[in-house]
Formats: sequence, C-alpha cells, structure tokens
Amino acid sequence: MPSPEHAPSADGEPGTFPAVSPENKSSQGNFPVIDDYAFLSDCETTCLIASNGSVEWMCVPRPDSPSVFGAILDRSAGHFRLGPYGRTVPAARRYLPGGMILETTWQTEAGWLIVRDALVLGPWHSTEQRSRTHRRTPTDWDAGHMLLRTVKCVSGTVELELSCEPSFDYHRASATWEYTGKVYEEASAVCAADPTAGPTLVLTTDLRLGLEGREARARTRMHEGDCAYVALTWSELPAPQTFAEAAEKMWTTVECWRQWITLGDFPDHPWRRYLQRSALTLKGLTYAPTGALMAAATTSLPESPGGERNWDYRYSWVRDASFALWGLYTLGLDREADDFFAFLHDATTGPDGEAVPLQVLYGIGGERELTERTLDHLSGYGNARPVRIGNGAYNQEQHDIWGTMLDAVYLHVKSRQHVPETLWPMLERQVGAAIDHWREPDRSLWEVRGEPQHFTSSKVMCWVALDRGARIAELHGQAHIAAEWHRIAEEIRADVLAHGVDDRGRFTQVYGGTTLDASLLLVVLTRFLPSDDRRVRATVLGIAEELTENGLVLRYRNETTDDGQVSPEGSFTICSFWLVSALVEIGEIGRARRLCERLLTHASPLKLYAEEIDPSTGRHLGNFPQAFTHLALINAVTHLIRAEGSQEAGTFRPAHSKTGGGTPWRSRPRR
Repeated sequence: MPSPEHAPSADGEPGTFPAVSPENKSSQGNFPVIDDYAFLSDCETTCLIASNGSVEWMCVPRPDSPSVFGAILDRSAGHFRLGPYGRTVPAARRYLPGGMILETTWQTEAGWLIVRDALVLGPWHSTEQRSRTHRRTPTDWDAGHMLLRTVKCVSGTVELELSCEPSFDYHRASATWEYTGKVYEEASAVCAADPTAGPTLVLTTDLRLGLEGREARARTRMHEGDCAYVALTWSELPAPQTFAEAAEKMWTTVECWRQWITLGDFPDHPWRRYLQRSALTLKGLTYAPTGALMAAATTSLPESPGGERNWDYRYSWVRDASFALWGLYTLGLDREADDFFAFLHDATTGPDGEAVPLQVLYGIGGERELTERTLDHLSGYGNARPVRIGNGAYNQEQHDIWGTMLDAVYLHVKSRQHVPETLWPMLERQVGAAIDHWREPDRSLWEVRGEPQHFTSSKVMCWVALDRGARIAELHGQAHIAAEWHRIAEEIRADVLAHGVDDRGRFTQVYGGTTLDASLLLVVLTRFLPSDDRRVRATVLGIAEELTENGLVLRYRNETTDDGQVSPEGSFTICSFWLVSALVEIGEIGRARRLCERLLTHASPLKLYAEEIDPSTGRHLGNFPQAFTHLALINAVTHLIRAEGSQEAGTFRPAHSKTGGGTPWRSRPRR
C-alpha cells in the first residue's frame, strides 16, 4: 500500500509522486537502467543501444532469432561499441525528427563528435528474384539488413574507438573473425565451432580493423571535419564502400521513415512528439515479411528487480497486435491492418486450407509452438533469473482474444464499408469460438499461471466479440446471423451484470469476488456499458483510489490474485493510460490530465516505455520497448486532447455515445 506521505487524498486524488533520485536512476549493478536504451528497427531486425554507444541487444536475421549481441542479459554475451575512447556518458542523445535514426553527441576534453546509428532502409531490393521471406505485398521500401554507424568530428580532436565482439546463439557459441577484404577494411565473424550454424556477420569500414580473438577493434584520432563509417551486414546485400555511400544510405533511411510518419494525422499539440515516437515504435515492432506485430523487442527484462517475472515478448500476441492497430488507426495509420489480418489468415489456415483454431500468440513467422525454455548460463539483467526464450502462454485459454481481434476488424472494415470475402470465414469462426467458450473459465488477458477462473473482463471481451461480430455481419449482408449474435451478446451482458458486480456496485476481477482488476476499465472503454452508468463510475473511481501505488495503476493486488508467481511487480503503464481514458469517459477531465502529465514525465529520455514503472523509484521494468504501453499512450493522449478541445468549445460530453461501435478512445482519422 502507498506510504502515508504518498497516499491518495480524501477525494481520491493521487498524492505527489516521489522525486526520482540519482540513486533510483542509477544502473542496475553494472547494467544500464532499462530506459537508458535506444530502440532501432528496419521492420525485420531490431536492436537496443545503450547511452555509452554499445549495441547490447540484437538478434539476426529476425528479432526472435538467437542473439548475436546479448550484453543486456549478461555482460559477457556480446556487444558492439562505437564512441570516444575513455568516455561513456554522451553530451546529448536524440532521434532525428520523424524517424528511427539515433544521433549521439559526445564531448571530450579536446573535441566534439557526432555518431548516427540506423538499421538501414532503402528501395525494394528483390528485383531479380522473389524474396524468400516476404509473404505480404511488397512496398516501395525494404530492410537493408545492415546496421550502419557514421561518425563526424565537428570540433577539435577526438580519439575514436570501435569494439565489435559478437557472441552467437545467446552466448552459447563463440565467434571467430577473419579478414575478408583486401587490407583492413573488412572482416567476417562466424560461429567458431560450426561456421554454418549461425549467421555470418560482415564488418565493413573505412577504419583499420584489428582482430583480437572474439573482438574486432579499431582506434583512430579524428580531427575537425573528419568522417568515418562502420557497417555490420548479415546478408548478400552490399555494404557501402565509402563514407559518401554510407551517408547516402543513412539519408535514404531518414526519408523512408519520414515518408511513413507523414501519412499520419497528428494534432498540433505539445504532446505531438510523444504520439509520433509511439507510432514509430509500433511500426518498428512490426515484422514486415509476414505482417506480425511483436509485443516487445526483448526477452527476460524483469518486471521486478532481481525477480522471476521474466518473459520472452518477441512474439505476436493477437491481443497486443489488435490493440496496437487501434492506436495506429487513431492516428490515421491504418495500412498496417491489411498485413496483420493477412498474417492472422495465414496463422488460422492449415497447410491444406483447413481451418485452424485461433491461439493466444504466434511466432512472427506464424509459428504455432513456442516451447518455453530457460538459458541458465546467462546471469540475467541485474541477476534476474531465469532468462527465458519461448513463451508457455501460447497454448493457454484466454477468452479475450476474440473480442480484441473482432473489434479491430470491425473498425477496419467499417471504414471501408466492405468485408473482404477471404476474411469473413475466419471472423465467423472466431465469433463461434466465443459462443462455444464464453461460459468457461480462462487465465485472463494477464495470462496468470494460477488456476483458470471466471474473469469478468474476459466475459466482457466475449461480449465484444459477439457485438462487433454482429455489426460485421450486418455490413456483410448477413442479417439473420447478426440478429442471433446480438441476442447472444445480450445474454453475455446479462450474465456479467448478474455475477460480475459486487454489493458496492463495482465490477469485480472474477465472478463472485470482491477485488478489483485494472482490466475492468475495458467495461467503459469497449462500450459494454455507457459512461454515465453508476457501476462504471464506481469501478473507475475504485481503481483510481484502491488499485494504485503513488498514483500509478497496478494490474491487480498480488496478495489477492493467484497468478502463479511469488515476486512483486511494478505498475502496468498501459493500465495507467487506460485510467486516463476512463477518467475522460466519466467526465473527470482535470484528473485525467494530471495523470497523463505524470505518465509522460516518466517516458525515457528518448520517449520510450517499458512494460511497467516502479511506483517507488520511477524505474522502468519489463521488456522494452513495449507495444502495449505505446498504443495505450496514443489512445489516452488523443482522447484527452479531443475532450479538452470540445470542453473549451463548450461542447464536451463523454466520448461514449450510443451510435456506432468500436472502442471510443480512438478518433477517426480525417480523410
């Protein structure tokens, strides 16, 4: 419970959030804090770069492949640093506006240096033969399978250092280097035990490389105006041979990202930069060859310091991806939906065209079995063990997935007034699954590993499946099916109101229970009930007053929920952003703004979010960056901006209305 000095006030207003001290934000042992990392993506590969200029997490060729740089999970598991010798704290870091190009500025006693990093994008390159990985429609641009790092000395003299030390297969196989260029400009690293067992990494540069065991090194003195580049590649696509070629590839990458972000509809508001960074992060978490959208870029970053809540999130959850599409739709970035629904169609269709049941999550290539294993040889981030790969939740029963998917599909097809014929059979099957299973217990959207129960929010999302399914059926001209589904939706609603509300008129975590759960905010956010219903208001305010630590929202109280784990966890940031939206819905605009402002101050220096925030220290916890958090930010911020604009014009009313469907906390993009 909150300490007295940070407890909510009598009217339920959260107290002052504790200041984040240098001790709180210091590294976890010899690991950087999670929100210290920058995130890069080319929509096929991702990486995390610490502020000291070291790539500490990268898996190739896919984000769920074994790592080649894994220092984020074990300090000896591989890194790739480029920066001034003897300096680890930069003068400044930023993303170039409108894209995913990281710029780090360094100051030494003798000069200034600027390093730019990007996973390269460029024109579509599979022009002589079809891609072996892409299943979706080709676009104008494609991943270059290259991590490019450029350096410019802008003042004085600076000693530059390069250290590239890969470690294959999650640090289970060491690397061996050999020169593959004419002199010192190129070297290749392969698995020492079996060169065919993993990717071949090629390092190309205009520096002079030295090879020392597992490490490729370079060191030079740069003077004002000097430039250099380093390119790490893992495919047959050519690396740049000069700095001019490297600069051109960097500029092309900038243009690709800016062309994409320009498609969005962003409000002219001080919070615009948070919306753009969240949109870019969601896009960066997509896997373009299949249309899948990952929950996060990492595995096993702990939800509690040194604890056991360490999961692999490099997969595509139907729930997370559907919510993410809601966020992108809010900003007019709806093209990704076509690819994701095609991915779902592939995942629910067998090799002979037969229907396959929808499951909770998939590999980003559509893999259905994601057996969970532990990597006991890795120390774990901050000694948090076990380190896991795979995710055992893939075969859990989670009944909310049909509702989240069908809500996203409804928004998609409603904007086009057309249901694709190839999509309808899959949608009909998902509604049928909700009908068959809504009376059964499940493990909820939180994937608890305790015993299945009748979670109220899961029943609500089954209602969403029937309600949105009926609306889709109407669009598809299936009036008789729509009428039947509407009838069953009302049956589910009646059951929830009979068994999921306690004596105080508040929705409960499970049928017949008395505790709260942040997922109950979906009652109003999915239009299960109108925002002026007394049960909605009581539930929203109850969560704000009783399910918070220092004003930040928990998923649930660990002591009252059997989730199969013993370690504590931080506040779930998506739940705090949900509360912002829910407070707007019930007319608490001022309170929603104060909470939203607080949440935005907890963004990382590069405006990224992990899964959780420690309510005592402000430290980010869990996998990073987290799609769930960024999509909730988009919806909460746009919801609040829209409500405040209406309020100032004297026309505000809660965003909920009795017309239409879909989730109310996303605006329709202008056309």
